[in-house]
Parts: sequence; structure tokens; C-alpha cells
Amino acid sequence: MSLFSIDPQSNPDKKDRALSRSQVLIAMAVTAIIFLGISKVWVYLTGIPMMPLRWQPEHAAIGAGIGIGVALLSSLIYEIWENYRIAAQEYLEMVLKPLEPIDLIWLGLLPGLSEEMLFRGVALPALGMNGIALIITSVVFGALHMASAKHLSYTVWAIAVGMMLGAVTMYTGNLLSAIVAHVLTNSLSGIIWKWKQTKKVV
Repeated sequence: MSLFSIDPQSNPDKKDRALSRSQVLIAMAVTAIIFLGISKVWVYLTGIPMMPLRWQPEHAAIGAGIGIGVALLSSLIYEIWENYRIAAQEYLEMVLKPLEPIDLIWLGLLPGLSEEMLFRGVALPALGMNGIALIITSVVFGALHMASAKHLSYTVWAIAVGMMLGAVTMYTGNLLSAIVAHVLTNSLSGIIWKWKQTKKVV
């Protein structure tokens, strides 16, 4: 889930930098359009075909398992790693707090589809579909989740997730697993975070 155009540190006053529901949704939509546009232009200019996206139940199941696992692991890391918790809390408050429960569908679909199309669908095969390509795409993917230097731990986690998504794409030869995993990770992480905030209030 990356909103690279938003910098939560741009204003020291937390009230002033709070985003509305419509601002978050628009930012997600614009980011998705930009990523999809870059993907299409990259394929057009290089002639390198995009990673196939085809329905295969076993690949969807692998993606679902990874997505659920990553969301649960992220929740666990959030509880035990203080630096990650501080960075993630600020980022998630900015992105998730204004959203309604129904919006978590878009939180999964928009970044999940567009980021996977670009990073694992186009960039990974274009850079050689090898270990070097996996590292490069994962580091860039993680860097886009770094709103400020304070969020280094969150960025490290995003890089690790990018490595997993790239690895499963290379293993299956199908973009489906990474998309399913990414969509589920974002949506489930949003649900878990909102549930925890509700518990705190109660």
C-alpha cells in the first residue's frame, strides 16, 4: 500500500496534515493509474511481454496463503518491534483512519493490482527475471513505502514483502499469486488495524 505522493511529515501540525477519506481514495486511485500507465508505456517501448496473468486455482491458493500469512506476521511484528510499530502506526493512521470499512476493498484492489502489474508484472521480467531483478524491484517497491527517514523499519518490511511477492511470481510464472497475496495483505492488514483501534477505544 503505497501513497508515494503523500508525505506525512510535510506539516509538523498533526491536525493540519490529517487526510480526509476522499483524499486517501483519490490518492490511491491516482497512484494506481500512474503505475498502470508506467507499466503500459514500459511494455510498449521495450517490447518485453508482461508476466502472464492467468487463472489457476493452485496459484490463487498459494497467493491467498501468502497474503494471510503476511498480514498475520505483520500484525505480530507490529506488537513486538517498537520501531516498526511507531513507523507503521503513523503511516496507517494517515491512510486507514479516514477510511470506512467498505473502502478496505479498494485498499486491497487498487495498490494490489497496479503495484503488482508494474513491479512483478513488467519490471521483474524486463530486468531479467533473476536474483538481481528480484532485489532491484523489491528495494524500489520498499522505497515507495518510505514517507520519511523515520519509516526505515516499515520500508525494510515492505522490501521483504516485495521479495516474497517476486519470488512467488518467479516460482509460478504467473502474476496471479502475487496479486492475490497483495490484495489480501492490504485488506486484511486494514481490517486487523481497524479492529485493534476499536479495542483501544473500548
